[in-house]
This record gives sequence, structure tokens and C-alpha cells, in this order.
Amino acid sequence: MLSTPAHPSESPYKAAARLADSLKAGRVYRREDLARLSTAVDRHLRELVATGKLKKLAQGLYHAPKQSSFGPLPPADAQVVGGFLRDKDFLVFSPSAYNAVGLGTTQLYNRTLVYNHKRHGVFRLGNRQFDFRMKPRFPKKLTPEFLFVDLLNNLDELAEDRDAVLLQARNKVPTFDSTRLQRAATSFGSVATRKRLREWADA
Repeated sequence: MLSTPAHPSESPYKAAARLADSLKAGRVYRREDLARLSTAVDRHLRELVATGKLKKLAQGLYHAPKQSSFGPLPPADAQVVGGFLRDKDFLVFSPSAYNAVGLGTTQLYNRTLVYNHKRHGVFRLGNRQFDFRMKPRFPKKLTPEFLFVDLLNNLDELAEDRDAVLLQARNKVPTFDSTRLQRAATSFGSVATRKRLREWADA
């Protein structure tokens, strides 16, 4: 838990040290989280960043790193995204996850998608770029059916042979539980994806 604010008469050094003692390793903090604990939060934040107690991820967003024998560990994606959005309702994944569906996709992607209800655009947080996309609906966790549908939604963005993937996808449809696949298509599929799946089912 975060401790109580520094007393106004406390020395700047002691106040910064007291704030540092309140930090939990591995957690991401917003400036306003820490402002409640400091009478000079911006100065203390600069001091804590300079000493490595905090890492600045973006304007107003900081990470208290865990230490390992190899140095400070990066924050978990969920911590970073949750701190940035001030929200817990999001889905974080890499397009590389599409490879698990079994459609012959092999590309590895050095980007991270964030489906959410608040922000849209590519944001650099720390040393990483996150591609935030506002979606009306998304699951709480990845499922094979969701990945199958989402791959079809985003096929034109992927560095894959489009026709080859579509052929594999059409052949893959019968291997899914039809009810779960239909539910995923209805909930998460684009208009084009839902139309394609209907045409395959009717063929």
C-alpha cells in the first residue's frame, strides 16, 4: 500500500526517499497516483527517475522496476496498458498469436495490439509501441475461435499470402465447434468476415 503524504516540513531528500519506499516493484503508476504522497511531486519524480527507482514510460506514466540479476525487468504489458488507459477492460495480444490457429501463417510481428473502448492510435510507452484500437466488443481472453475470426478481419494487414490463408481458413472451418465459431463471428467479426463465413457454410 502507498503510505501517507510527506509532511511539509520534511526535507526534500527524506520526502523523495519516503516516496520511493512507498513504491511497489513491478507496478505502473500515474503521476496523480503519486501526487497524493508528495508536496513536490514533479521534483521527486525527477529524482526517482535519475536514481532508477522509477522509469518514465510516457508523459505522466511511470514504472517501478523489479530488479533481476540481469538488471531491471520491463513492466508487464497489462500493467502498462492499464495505467495508460486508467481501465482494466482491454485485450492485449500480438498478431503473432494468429499462427496458433493453424492456417499456415508464420510471420512474427514486433507490435502489440490493444483492443479497448477508450483510445485509438499507436502510442510509444517506454521502449514499446502499442497499437490501440477501439472496438465495441472483444473477449476477456484469446480463444481459437476469436483468433480465427480476428485473423480474417485483419488479413489485409498481415504479411501473408492472402489467397493461401483463405484456402486454409475455408478448410479449417469444419474443425471448429460450430456454435462457438458462430458466436465469435457474430460478436467480433467484421461485415466482410461474417459474409465470407456464411458463403463458406452455404457452399
